[in-house]
Amino acid sequence: MAKSPAAPPKREPAEVLAAYIQKCKLFLADAGIHGLEETVLAAKCRTKKNGSTLFQTALETLRKEGLIYKQRRKYYWCAALHCKTGTVVRLSRTFGFIRPDDAEETEDWFIPGKFLLGALPQDRVLMRSIPSRSGKPEGEVLDILEPAPARLTGIIIQEDGHLALLPDTMGKTPIRLLPNKDISYQEQDKVLAEIVSRGTRHAEHKAKVLYSFGSAESAAVCAKAILTLENISPIFPEEAEAEAAKLASAPIPAEAYQNRLDLRDTCIFTIDSAESKDLDDAISIERNGTGYRLGVHIADVSYYVKPHSALDKEALARGTSLYYADQVVPMLPKALSNGICSLNPQEDRLTFSALMELDEQGILRSYTFRKTVIRSCVKGVYKEINALLDGTAKPALQEKYAAVMDMLPLLNELCDKRLALRKQRGAPEIETPESKITLNAQGICVDVQPRTRGKSECIIEEMMLLANESAARVAKEHALPFVYRVHDAPSSEKIDALQEGLLRMGAEVPVMTNVQPRTLAEILEKANGTPAAPVIHGMVLRSMAKAAYETEPIGHFGLALKDYAHFTSPIRRYPDLAIHRILSEWYSTNRAEAVQKRFTKFAAKAAEQSSQRELLTIRVARDCEACYLAEYMRQHLGEEMTGLVTGVTDFGIYVMLPNTVEGMLSIRDMGEDKLWNNDHNVRLVQENGSSVYQLGDTVKVVCTKTDISSGNIDFQLVEAPEGASSCQSY
Repeated sequence: MAKSPAAPPKREPAEVLAAYIQKCKLFLADAGIHGLEETVLAAKCRTKKNGSTLFQTALETLRKEGLIYKQRRKYYWCAALHCKTGTVVRLSRTFGFIRPDDAEETEDWFIPGKFLLGALPQDRVLMRSIPSRSGKPEGEVLDILEPAPARLTGIIIQEDGHLALLPDTMGKTPIRLLPNKDISYQEQDKVLAEIVSRGTRHAEHKAKVLYSFGSAESAAVCAKAILTLENISPIFPEEAEAEAAKLASAPIPAEAYQNRLDLRDTCIFTIDSAESKDLDDAISIERNGTGYRLGVHIADVSYYVKPHSALDKEALARGTSLYYADQVVPMLPKALSNGICSLNPQEDRLTFSALMELDEQGILRSYTFRKTVIRSCVKGVYKEINALLDGTAKPALQEKYAAVMDMLPLLNELCDKRLALRKQRGAPEIETPESKITLNAQGICVDVQPRTRGKSECIIEEMMLLANESAARVAKEHALPFVYRVHDAPSSEKIDALQEGLLRMGAEVPVMTNVQPRTLAEILEKANGTPAAPVIHGMVLRSMAKAAYETEPIGHFGLALKDYAHFTSPIRRYPDLAIHRILSEWYSTNRAEAVQKRFTKFAAKAAEQSSQRELLTIRVARDCEACYLAEYMRQHLGEEMTGLVTGVTDFGIYVMLPNTVEGMLSIRDMGEDKLWNNDHNVRLVQENGSSVYQLGDTVKVVCTKTDISSGNIDFQLVEAPEGASSCQSY
């Protein structure tokens, strides 16, 4: 009897799904603008009864990728319809803007409200162009590919006699609220809400309030809402807190002192702000012939925070501590950050020390890293050290620092030499304004001043740079898996924009081909001392790439260094903790292969996560502080002030006051009968040429409105700039 032919091997679901995806792409691309009905497409793909689910999954996958579009009963190949994908970046009541995914498209698309399909900010959408009335890209939304997260914050307002939600991300577009008897809220409350139903128009969306933070007129309330939305909390998981409490309450075990270099008899001290409680670095210095022997001693956090522990998992998730106003959201529980890991004076502390030798010129000649134990002799304060250095310190202060008085001239001397070397290698010295925010006992912002830097701040910065550079050199020399701090060269597009801006300001511009750090340093040096200096510094900063964490040592453009990492702040930055572990393993084993096997994947994960968390933290800190600045300006409504034009846009100019507060002077408040043209974000020019507002101009303004919830500050013009633009003399 003849055997029946063997059945073909059964394919795995993933294989079948991949086949459906490929077939759908092929058949729809071939159909072009005509499209295919779903039944026809299914027949072409030879779907079987048991394959219909996978076929539908294939269609949905392609739809979410923005490759196909369904209209009525037909599917279309998006490329044939000239569709684009993008993300909603701004929304008003009557229009929105979408940023295309295509990097070659440099302009956002304008979308009239009736063509938005109810899209919300951060929605990823499918769109196509429509005839433009302005000559700029204009389109309509065809499909919502990836809806934005359902949770959002906003303010409760009155809308047609009912309470509604005005989301923070949606300008003037309120959303209907469904009742929630479990939550109490009222008009002008800042709330956390959730979109529970979406329609094809914004008026059809429905939301439910989850939590009320309190009045939106409080900066502290609005900052809390920002943190909550981003899942940033000062409260740690119970398991992590328990681990920290156990570590902090126990004395340092005797075995922890073994195999450590005992530096408790060496005069070592910290220098930080008066408010700082997480002291993770200390320094020591002495003469070495005509050169210097420098010690940078860093809290040995890796001794306490073990891999895969609850503390480690939470630290990695947070990535970094967050600082804003007078608040800190730490990376590690306070029992560690302010306790056993903090290098408090007159207490034994476990440290990881960078021990460096420098020659008479301040050039780094050798370095090694040792596990150590120290006992800081004094908690130095920047302001006090500055007084000692400039000779204005009173006897009581001199007595406090008696033990370290001999070291201060050496540190000052070495710092000067390191600054000269930094300038010699062409590192640009960018100065950007930072705000020092003062709160009263009720947590209300009552003062804003520029944050100043003295010589002691500079000393600490230079000493930390040396330790960080040394750590990176060790890793590079021995091919260790590592988390480098990298900073790429500026893109050609940004350099072109910088050059164009400087030329329009009448500046002398150096040759901008093959831009090196020294090129930007020259621009800054020429600007220093001119009225335009703050603006030029800002322009140069915006032209530069963002620093990040990577596993490859591509160098640091801004510092003009080939090798750089972050070693000196493991209490508040996860990359520092990560490389402490790696260097600890290397110095204890001297086996590069073993280190590579154990830490290669870990370094990559730490670099990626830390870069992402850093960007988020910077944005959140900026948004929180903006609320406090608006709260401060609320107390100064109607006051006349003088400021500097720091930004030019299509919709107005930005003006910065001497105290670092920045507000918007809207084009609509510059005369309804006037037409203005934006000249390359450098000048705002009245159509008839009678008025010009340029970067660096000094203008008199009055603060007319503040929105604490958004951090927006509005100015109105009091007096036009006198004579020629201040930048023309630059």
